[in-house]
Amino acid sequence: MNLLKAASTVSILTLASRITGLVREQLIAAAFGASAATDAFNVAFRIPNLLRRLFAEGAFSQAFVPILADVREREGEAATRRLIDAVATVLSWVLLATCVAGVAGSPLLVWLIGSGLADFDLAATMTRWMFPYILFMSLVALSAGILNTWRRFAVPAITPVLLNLAMIGAAAWGAPQFAAWGLPPVLALAAGVMVGGLLQLAVQVPALARIGCLPRIGLSPGALRAACRHPGVGRVLRRMAPAVLGVSVAQVSLLINTQIASHVAVGAVSWLTYADRLMEFPTALLGVALGVVLLPQLAAARSRDDGAAYSAMLDWGLRMVLMLALPCAVALLVFPQPLIAVVFHYGRFSAFDVDMTTRALMGYGVGLMGLIGVKVLAPGFFARQDTKTPVKIAIVVLAATQLMNALLVPWLGHAGLALAIGLGALLNAGWLLHGLRRIGAYRPQPGWGRFIARVLAANLALGALLAWAGLAIDWLGLQAHWAQRALWMAAVLGGAALLYFAVLLACGLRPADFRRRA
Repeated sequence: MNLLKAASTVSILTLASRITGLVREQLIAAAFGASAATDAFNVAFRIPNLLRRLFAEGAFSQAFVPILADVREREGEAATRRLIDAVATVLSWVLLATCVAGVAGSPLLVWLIGSGLADFDLAATMTRWMFPYILFMSLVALSAGILNTWRRFAVPAITPVLLNLAMIGAAAWGAPQFAAWGLPPVLALAAGVMVGGLLQLAVQVPALARIGCLPRIGLSPGALRAACRHPGVGRVLRRMAPAVLGVSVAQVSLLINTQIASHVAVGAVSWLTYADRLMEFPTALLGVALGVVLLPQLAAARSRDDGAAYSAMLDWGLRMVLMLALPCAVALLVFPQPLIAVVFHYGRFSAFDVDMTTRALMGYGVGLMGLIGVKVLAPGFFARQDTKTPVKIAIVVLAATQLMNALLVPWLGHAGLALAIGLGALLNAGWLLHGLRRIGAYRPQPGWGRFIARVLAANLALGALLAWAGLAIDWLGLQAHWAQRALWMAAVLGGAALLYFAVLLACGLRPADFRRRA
């Protein structure tokens, strides 16, 4: 399998997801601005997303995918399908119980994550509406783990588009309808989340059926007991325990930050959320794509005891991070206001909101390299079925992040929260890299010095162009001329990309250098 081609496929499909996601956020920003209602929605949506990262693409995927790849490599297809059925049964029962408890305890959950909200009751109502979303998304994550192990990357990568489309419909057409019914218009977004979750789960069924891996979920207590006795389920649960702790550490940090932001100012939760959406654009296109492709291939190399291939794949991933993530970080640091203005400065999203969101985006930009690097480095441990080391690192990073919050928030307000997250991500990535080198799992390939020099030269050229464009064009003043502003943005970003890769080519870097096969 060509790793560059596979990662490119995931990135291109993820690009569709991120573009529709930006359209979704544009409509929400224009319709609701950065208000008490959007703060309430963002907190309510964060609660099932927090648990999704525990049950879905977080701890569960980190434990399940390496074991699934190992069983398939060693024991064959029949044993793999028995493992899938058992894991799906146990996961479904746990999720049903979690949903019932979450709907009943929604006010307590909102109080824990955002007690300073101006519209607390609205947030609790939306949490009840959206909590079953965790059931849909966790089963989607199970499906994605199976499909990625079978090297079917397209469906998992394109699936998030359906959520975005459902929420676009909710913002554009649902909100006015809810207002006509005498309901808060923002409730339409909660309904859109539920519709999107159902659609995402539905498209997994034919994809799994085509490879003969559609899980058979046992609905009786006897089937649950039988599934719990499957040895593979025990392996997954043992691997999940430290992974849950590791993901929990990251989510506790997010929960604390949301709680702090809810007390900083009305709109602070939304400013951070809008900045996070832009920051997630490169994180998903690069970090998620690389992690999705590398994890099952690293696990297979580990099963074959092929240390050289294991290290070479990590080296390839890190070079891709430096070459593609560093220019994104430069753009977030030297060109943040134009990005925010073009994407969000419409309707009720004011110039003040642009300024506040820009400050948060710059804080995130400081740590973008770390956020993406973790997506490549953490699978280096997970593929070895070592989930404990990243957890220990994450606990220290959590403590360091909260210490930075105490120092930065009184000085920078909500932007201090974003900067602390960015600095914590750099610390996390650096520690993971040191750990992989210390145990001998990663040995840098020759040529890193020359490669770094070429990438830095290209980034200097890109940064200079973006800094000039940020000053030469009145991005805020063009609010009424949205088409002209969008054309300017396309021209500037397109020109910056052409300049960047032209400098890389002039320095001797060639696309063939990255065509690595697993």
